[in-house]
Amino acid sequence: MKFLNHLTLGQYVPASSIVHSIDPRAKIISVVVVLSGIFAVNRIDSFLLWAVVLFVVVKLSKLPLSMVLRSARPVIILVLFTSLIHLFFTKGEIIFQYGFLTITLEGVMMAVKIGLRLVLLVMYAGILTLTTSPTELADGLESIFSPLKRFGFPAHEMAMMMTIAIRFIPTLLDETDRIVKAQIARGAELDQGGIIKRIRSFIPILVPLFVIVFQRADELAVAMESRNYKGGEGRTRMYPLVWSFKESIFMLFTILTTLLIILLDKRIWL
Repeated sequence: MKFLNHLTLGQYVPASSIVHSIDPRAKIISVVVVLSGIFAVNRIDSFLLWAVVLFVVVKLSKLPLSMVLRSARPVIILVLFTSLIHLFFTKGEIIFQYGFLTITLEGVMMAVKIGLRLVLLVMYAGILTLTTSPTELADGLESIFSPLKRFGFPAHEMAMMMTIAIRFIPTLLDETDRIVKAQIARGAELDQGGIIKRIRSFIPILVPLFVIVFQRADELAVAMESRNYKGGEGRTRMYPLVWSFKESIFMLFTILTTLLIILLDKRIWL
């Protein structure tokens, strides 16, 4: 279970960088634009361009590159599984065949593209949580969702739930790591035996973890009620969100970069 110590999903790393200082609304919208741009391209060189942009953003945010790379660890199994499906089941020019297993050139290309796309999606989303505090993220989401209030959409409640869920991911991972260490200290063999035995050995971990989750939820509800929390109506902020010229430039750069990479991918000029 050492991998729990390397997960960065939901963590916030404070730093004095230009990316940290940008309004959370601009960062959230920019991430949505970038993710849409990653889905829109289909060439390997286009994914490499997105990787270069990611490297530039990481440098501007003053985050360790290794930390951003670790944010993709939770989806490695999904990436491998999806890539293998495309590798063996995509029809095309056969380059290797052994029994019923057939690898085609088109399958290799598709597997690489799918893998790069998934990894880039997770790392760009990881930069958002690494450079935006939970409070800023909640305020930004609420502000973005606020136009939907006229249609009855609970903007504040939705933003609060999303932020609490993201915020408690590192906490639950820490609790899981603590329970695992306690079970190992009692002689549990979590990494021994076959797959069935390993699944059974995790039952003593899941049961107390679920108990802790419900306890944390109850404690959070009591804390919010004791502070007379009644939702977003009439709520003020100590640090109100301010959209400045910097955010406009950041959004313009994001949109132009996304459009440029999409145009390069589609070879529009040909």
